[in-house]
Amino acid sequence: MIGNVIAVEKNEVYIKLNEEALREASLVHRYVSMLQGNKDITGEIINIKDGIADVNLVGEFIDGKFVFGVLSKPSTSASVSLIPQEKVADIISVSEFKEEKHLLIGKSAIYDGVDVCVDINDFFSGHFAIFGSTGSGKSSGISRIFQNLFMKKNPIPYRASFFIFDAYGEYHSAFEHLNEIVPEISFKSYTTNVHAQTGELLRIPLWLLGVDDIALLLGAEKHSQIQIIEKALKLTTVFAQDESKVIKSKNDIIASALLDILSSGKSSTSIRDQVISVLAKYNTSELNLDSLIEQPGYTRTFKQCLNIDATGKLRDIELVTQFVSKFLTDDYTLVLPDGSFKYTLDDLKDAFDFALIAEGVLNSERIFDEANILKVRIHALASGDESVYFNYPDYISKEQYIRSLLTLKDGRKCQIINFNINYIDDRLAKNITKIYSKLLFDYAKELDSRGTLPFHIILEEAHRYVQNDNDKFLLGYNIFERITKEGRKYGVILGLISQRPSELSETALSQCVNFLIFKMLHPLDIGFIEKIVPNITTETVEKLKILQPGSCIAFGAAFKVPVLVKLQMPNPAPSSSSCDMEATWFVRKNQ
Repeated sequence: MIGNVIAVEKNEVYIKLNEEALREASLVHRYVSMLQGNKDITGEIINIKDGIADVNLVGEFIDGKFVFGVLSKPSTSASVSLIPQEKVADIISVSEFKEEKHLLIGKSAIYDGVDVCVDINDFFSGHFAIFGSTGSGKSSGISRIFQNLFMKKNPIPYRASFFIFDAYGEYHSAFEHLNEIVPEISFKSYTTNVHAQTGELLRIPLWLLGVDDIALLLGAEKHSQIQIIEKALKLTTVFAQDESKVIKSKNDIIASALLDILSSGKSSTSIRDQVISVLAKYNTSELNLDSLIEQPGYTRTFKQCLNIDATGKLRDIELVTQFVSKFLTDDYTLVLPDGSFKYTLDDLKDAFDFALIAEGVLNSERIFDEANILKVRIHALASGDESVYFNYPDYISKEQYIRSLLTLKDGRKCQIINFNINYIDDRLAKNITKIYSKLLFDYAKELDSRGTLPFHIILEEAHRYVQNDNDKFLLGYNIFERITKEGRKYGVILGLISQRPSELSETALSQCVNFLIFKMLHPLDIGFIEKIVPNITTETVEKLKILQPGSCIAFGAAFKVPVLVKLQMPNPAPSSSSCDMEATWFVRKNQ
């Protein structure tokens, strides 16, 4: 006995502590049992003042097992005692640790020697979030948890697939030697540093991208721009393939554009110049500036038939029109690329240029301006340094590409695939994470047996990417929000790591089921967590402000109650330490 119940108010019980209890070194955050007949109600001491303990009700033991939640409350006749340490694990951990079923998160910060473990399925089958201010231990924490998972030697999580989007290149050092500890586990690194000596250069096959992906890359903002992008992608099915396979379709497309120009009613000079400009760049072996146009008694080239006479007119415009019209056909329909052939940024750029001509955008100043923005951006992308990330050397299918991400060159399965996106700007980094996330999500949805190849997408500095973007207006969805709402059924799980949760998409965050929250100080972030995270109490929020580095409050579906956890340092550690000013600044004077 440590005291007597003197009052019960809402979810709190007040206990008058006896002398023996007051001599305890620390009772705050310890668990107490309140026996009431056949009821064994559990509470956590959250505060002590003037010998009175304020106890927050958390659950009860039923048939020897702890169950979260309280249906009935103790009365003043309840017998109150501290729960013995050997029984605490039933509340904050698992009753009996099993290597194949459970994962060590860390140690209890309140009860010495008590491990905090979770059911692997309860933690990793749902989206999770890890928050904390700079220096609070987020990177070290996630590294240690993954090390605990992948250093299991029996059984081995061989078919796990974790894709880490590493904002600062921190995690390479934490995981690169896992294979030396557990030979069946492999780590693979992709980098955006074109001069890096380690890891593979990140390259995405352009032909695996769809309209939505290209819209994101080009920063489209208007629905009219989506139509231009769709037209350009459809044109690549003709312009990027071997001419012998598509010559009729290509002839028809070019002929249609030429006829629009010829019938535009513009000046003869303008019509001639535009026709020559189009055929100089877009032509076939049958339809080009050197194509022969035969008439009784003479034969001239297409270009010669574009000469302007002394009166300033295109004398042979009807002849040219008749010749071009012969190439029209109705036996095909333009379709979007299906990923079955390779094309490059230059191919897409050319198709894009032609799409503007084919759409007749020059007739509308507004549409021209909107389309021209995209034209400038695709040209900049194709000719700029960022083009290297979309310059995949050989054709590869979506199935083959996903498999290549998941395996080493010798065919061994990779469990951790790290993308170091530290060397590109935030805009491109955001788009690349979205493209990969969509690629993985779509692949998982298309599997014959749903959920048989789970993907965990871990986003470091998630507030940079998982935002309330324009995507929902432009595309009708945000890929991260879609994954958080639909991904669990397909085995696609998001892990959000952030120091600024208030900048995250509320929709995405509201779908997370497990949380590890390290020290938080910013009032906006603390208030946001309190508002958006389910079942978080005021007491838990207050604890966030005074946590030590490496300690966190863990709660959610995998935890019976919110628990204060001290995580062990990872070994090896990620490259996330702060700059050492003392070592950097000071030099010893020569003696």
